Amino acid sequence: MFKSRYRKILWFFWRVIVSEAWWDVILPKVGFRGLSNRTRISRLRRKAARFRELAIEMGGVLIKVGQFLSSRVDVLPREITSELSDLQDEVRAESFEDIRAVVEAEFGVPLNEKFVEFDPVPVASASIGQVHRARVCVTDKEGQPCPAVVVKVQRPRIREIVEADLAAITVVGGWLSRYHAVNRHVNVRRLIEEFSRTLYEEIDYLNEGKNAERFGENFAKEPNVVVPRIFWSHTTLRVLTLEDVGAIKIADYDAIEAAGIDRGAVAARLVDTYLKQVFSDGFFHADPHPGNLFVVRSDGGFRLAFVDFGMTGTLPSRTFRALREALIAVATRDSTRLVSSFELLNVLLPGADVQEIERATRRVFDDVWGKSTREVADMSMDEIRGFTEDFGDLLYQMPFQVPENLILLGRCVSILSGIATGLDPDFNVWHSIVPYAGKLMQDEEGGAEGQAFMEMNRVAATLSSLPGRIDALLTRIDQGKVEVRTPDLRASLARIDRAIRKVPGSLVFAAFLFTGTQFYLAGDIWAGVGFAAAAAVVLLWLMIRR
Repeated sequence: MFKSRYRKILWFFWRVIVSEAWWDVILPKVGFRGLSNRTRISRLRRKAARFRELAIEMGGVLIKVGQFLSSRVDVLPREITSELSDLQDEVRAESFEDIRAVVEAEFGVPLNEKFVEFDPVPVASASIGQVHRARVCVTDKEGQPCPAVVVKVQRPRIREIVEADLAAITVVGGWLSRYHAVNRHVNVRRLIEEFSRTLYEEIDYLNEGKNAERFGENFAKEPNVVVPRIFWSHTTLRVLTLEDVGAIKIADYDAIEAAGIDRGAVAARLVDTYLKQVFSDGFFHADPHPGNLFVVRSDGGFRLAFVDFGMTGTLPSRTFRALREALIAVATRDSTRLVSSFELLNVLLPGADVQEIERATRRVFDDVWGKSTREVADMSMDEIRGFTEDFGDLLYQMPFQVPENLILLGRCVSILSGIATGLDPDFNVWHSIVPYAGKLMQDEEGGAEGQAFMEMNRVAATLSSLPGRIDALLTRIDQGKVEVRTPDLRASLARIDRAIRKVPGSLVFAAFLFTGTQFYLAGDIWAGVGFAAAAAVVLLWLMIRR
């Protein structure tokens, strides 16, 4: 079984790599670059769709791979990420007998000795495991009815499936790392290592239980947030038992309204909780899809419930500081400060055009600032196209790679955006960001006076450095070392130069091929074959000349 999965994954990616090498490497070298460019979007979409079909068919790690790739807008073109963006982690359920076997193997006793009730019909079924409702006892020590629980049970042989799939993906990564166009743009090996680490953490239910408790501690003073209690006596590496929150799914809009709960208030509270997770705690729930978020009705209104802590993100201190700086930059519309936060995050490599990134962020601030989700959705196609060109493609084209914890955060923000929009089409994220950024500035810099003092310090530091910088500039001018950077012009000249260099060889190839064809049609077979062979040699030379 595992060898078959291994070979099937390798065969799929081998065909994709060979196909892309033909279209993007060989054909452009022999004069068909236009054809390659015209068909690129449709080709990428077809390949992403085929991978999607394979992932749904095989389950296991491939669904996780698809979800992971859909968030990598920094290393993949949007034609692929958009096709994979709604890939759901829902697969066929395992038989109850197989689930029973896993539970009994983990605890070493029959299922009915560990749980007084265990529903054989799963509540949900995903690629790693599935969820069943149960009850661990009838009454507790005080004689009160025991609370209902949900039990997450891993699929049989899931660890072996993970190891087989990761082995195949590692081989594919080795192939891709030999391709210069890929290796120049992304560290494939590091990407696979990040994904593997995240996946192994997700199949460790003991780790998930610890994550849930840490999350609960961070929100212990927040009465409007519910975190289910972990039943450690009924939890192992492959079985996780936790309190059943029994609430309304956050995407069940009719039920939320029927309970008398304002959907806009739910969206606002959800965003506020994530602002706290990211910018105050440095630890966040990284998989906020609608199946993991619930609304609990209470006397005071409602509470938000979070479940499934298998995928969480932890921000190192440097990243934590940089993100807080980025939030303040967004709230104050300071594109220079925002780019500085990118540099602090270590995501900009030496080849990145900082001025281009700053220009793109400034345009986003100018065009989007203050708009609600509905207003952004009502923007004209020209405006949307401009954003795509300035910001979306910029992430893919620039030579930088985003760390895994930030990718998890980016994926989280993307999902949150969809949930908030569904709850309230007029939801305005700026109404949450600006006050929170102001609070951060007050906390870090001593209120308004501290902020003014810090800004004066920044100005003073800049002014004090000007004489030295001017002196250095004059020295470079005197030595003739000042260089005016014109990246667009240089790129155009380089393309023209490459095209001119190809002209003689292309003419020779065409001449040989035409002459051979004429001889062949005239009946001189050997002369025709000779000239055709010469044309083939020239073609081969053109392909490998670089």
